[in-house]
Amino acid sequence: MPHKVGMRILFPLAPIVLLAGCVPPAAAPPATAPAPRPAPRPQPVLPAPPPASSDWRDWALTPGDWQYRGLSGGSAASFGVRGAAPVATLTCDRAARQVTLSLASAAPAAGTVAIRTSSTQRSLAVRPAPGGVAAVLPAADRLLDAMGFSRGRFVVEGAGVGRLVLPAWAEILRVTEDCRG
Repeated sequence: MPHKVGMRILFPLAPIVLLAGCVPPAAAPPATAPAPRPAPRPQPVLPAPPPASSDWRDWALTPGDWQYRGLSGGSAASFGVRGAAPVATLTCDRAARQVTLSLASAAPAAGTVAIRTSSTQRSLAVRPAPGGVAAVLPAADRLLDAMGFSRGRFVVEGAGVGRLVLPAWAEILRVTEDCRG
C-alpha cells in the first residue's frame, strides 16, 4: 500500500508538470545601455626638461666610445658609435712626433675649432681633410694632456663640426705617449 500512496501523490502533480513545459520562456531582459566608462584621468603635466646647462661640464656626452689601435709608425684613437664613421680621431705619427686631431664634418673648410678642458681653453686652426677637418699638434703640446686629464669630458666646437662633448679616456693619453716615447 505504501506504493499506491506514492503513486497517488505523483499523478496529481503530472498535469502541472506538463503544463509548466508549455509555458513560453520568459522574455529576455531588455538590453541595457553599457555602463558609462569613467572619464580618463588627466595626465599630470610634467615640467619641460630643464634647458641645457650653461656649464659645459654638465652637458651630455656625445654617444660613442674611444677605440685604440696600433698602426705601423704610430697609433690612433677614434671616437664614435661602433659600426659608424668616427666623429673624432687622434693619430700619432711617431716619426714626425705629431698628433693629428681629425674631426668629421659635413662641410669641410679651413677655419678654427675651440677646445675646452677643465684646465684649458684654446682655438686650433683646422684644414680640410678626408671626411672632415684636421689640426696637427706637436706631440709635446700640453693641450693633449689637458684633453686626456680633463675632469670627465672635454668639448670641441666649430663650424662644420658642431659640438662634440667627448669623454676624457686613457686612449687619448696613450696615443700622445706613443708619439712622445
